[in-house]
Amino acid sequence: MEQLKQAIMEKGVISGVDVLKVDSFLNHQIDPQLMNEIGLAFAERFADCGVTKVMTIETSGIAPAIFTGLHLGVPLLFAKKTKSITLDRRTYETKVLSFTKRKEYRIVVEQAYLTEADTVLLIDDFLAEGQALRGLIEIIEQAGATLCGAGIVIEKGFQHGGDRLREKGYRIESLAIIESMANHRIVFRD
Repeated sequence: MEQLKQAIMEKGVISGVDVLKVDSFLNHQIDPQLMNEIGLAFAERFADCGVTKVMTIETSGIAPAIFTGLHLGVPLLFAKKTKSITLDRRTYETKVLSFTKRKEYRIVVEQAYLTEADTVLLIDDFLAEGQALRGLIEIIEQAGATLCGAGIVIEKGFQHGGDRLREKGYRIESLAIIESMANHRIVFRD
């Protein structure tokens, strides 16, 4: 997606060898016009799945996921990283290691919102090693729901999480795949 790649090139900041900060349009401050285009792109790519729910993990995946749900005309469900007192006691739960925060979270989804009747499209802001997606897939399996696939805004191809998930047969559609960030230069996969 050229508009996204342009935003990454103009506003993305490389930190270290494997962290890309996109806080100015995706992770902290949101560009709603770009998120609308991202949501439309995912809706078009997954229009053939019969999606009944879009799902992500709080927080950074919510913006692209809500626009995807809007364009598909389905609800957005997000896995919470903390179990609040307002959640029903019947939940699906698993552990996920955050790549950027280097912290393990127990993600939680209330069973009332995800059932075996659902066909789920996962949406996330980044795909690095694939921990978040694997956790969401586990939640979907616990519910007996059907996984349509996963839409990723930015995939760091050099970390191979997407490659490993694709090898297992999962449909992963990334709007921008970064092949390298060596020498503070972003190279996209064609």
